[in-house]
Amino acid sequence: MGSPSVKGAGTQPRAGTRTPRARGVTGTRRSVAAGFLLPALVLLGALVVYPIGYSLQRSFFDRDGNSFVGLGNYVELFTDDTILTAVKNNAIWVVFAPAVATALGLIFAVLTERVRWGTAFKLIVFMPMAISMLAAGIIFRLVYEQDPERGVANAVWVGVHDTFAESSGFPKARPLPVHPLKAAGDGAYLTKEPVRAGSPARLPLVGVAPAQMPRDAKPAKVPDAPTEGVSGTAWLDFTRGGGGRPNAVDTQELGLKGLRIEAVKDGKVVAATTAAADGTFALPAAADGALLRLPGSNFREQYNGVDWLGPSLVTPAIIGSYVWMWAGFAMVLIAAGLASVPRELMEAARVDGANEWQVFRRVTVPLLAPVLAVVLVTLMINVLKIFDLVFIIAPGSAQDDANVLALQLYRSSFGTDADLGVGSAIAVLLLLLVIPVMLFNIRRMRREGRR
Repeated sequence: MGSPSVKGAGTQPRAGTRTPRARGVTGTRRSVAAGFLLPALVLLGALVVYPIGYSLQRSFFDRDGNSFVGLGNYVELFTDDTILTAVKNNAIWVVFAPAVATALGLIFAVLTERVRWGTAFKLIVFMPMAISMLAAGIIFRLVYEQDPERGVANAVWVGVHDTFAESSGFPKARPLPVHPLKAAGDGAYLTKEPVRAGSPARLPLVGVAPAQMPRDAKPAKVPDAPTEGVSGTAWLDFTRGGGGRPNAVDTQELGLKGLRIEAVKDGKVVAATTAAADGTFALPAAADGALLRLPGSNFREQYNGVDWLGPSLVTPAIIGSYVWMWAGFAMVLIAAGLASVPRELMEAARVDGANEWQVFRRVTVPLLAPVLAVVLVTLMINVLKIFDLVFIIAPGSAQDDANVLALQLYRSSFGTDADLGVGSAIAVLLLLLVIPVMLFNIRRMRREGRR
């Protein structure tokens, strides 16, 4: 018996036959694929690889590019206070901005699944993504204006503050030397002489702008002297256009409505009242022989809110504007991932007695971990090169405090005192900071592809 033969074993290609050309997984010949990729590779080399190589080379030379300085420019990155501030701020951006935007996106994506108008809400939250960084910077520069009449943030903040704390009625109001009032400490004013029943007291002040006068203030008048108690007038001793008499109530002068007046004897307040719309006031008989005091609460500066663009808050304020723009991006990606999460797992957890928080923390978030990693890494890469918002929102006086590496790269390369060596070193540093994040993202995508 002969040994069994194996079909095809040891066979050789016939003479004159062609060997099939190598093909990719899509069936396309490699030579054809290389031909199509060649223009993209040329552009990639010209627009990415060459600038990176040139920046690396330029970073080893001085300002003029003539003298080799080795690592001198890199040493300056970690010794110059301005650049160190930029590095510190970039670290703050990388830690907080992506985390806050991703967390808000997760919350929005989960909550909007439970409401009918979830689609409309998602559209509203995502709309800022249609705005350029430049336009968003201009919007938030106005939002953070110090003047509450222009800045929305301070208008809200001042409104909340004034709800719980009484605001001053007449900031910067004061008496003149010829007036019967003198300073009494803590911003208060005191009459020079005690007041008596039957003789109207006069409390004139100046320094109140017409716009700060109460809208319902009426022309001041001298009240009738009561037989008991003390009466008087508190008014703005100023006549528009001149012609008024000091210490006299003129027809065009307005009463200081709401001005608080206290009668003080032996250092104690024995009576108190507030002026009417025409400035008149009345105190009981206990005020006879007392000194009248205008408390400092009448003259405190009005609360003007928070200096959002000051040195201490400028970076958190700009991060807030970034989150406003990018929370919608995070929400849309997370919502897409949430749509693919098996509902049976959530229902099984609820059947087993888990509450909504436990379902969210132990089921929803772990299943969304790959999507959350994509969003977080994407935003981290994005904030490492943040420039537009900082450049537009931060005023010149606070730009050093809000400085980031991309802004410092621009200032070092194109500013009035440009140093292209330092600018190139900053560009290389930014590249080195981005590479680990990109490698992490590539490894994560490869792991996902093998599953």
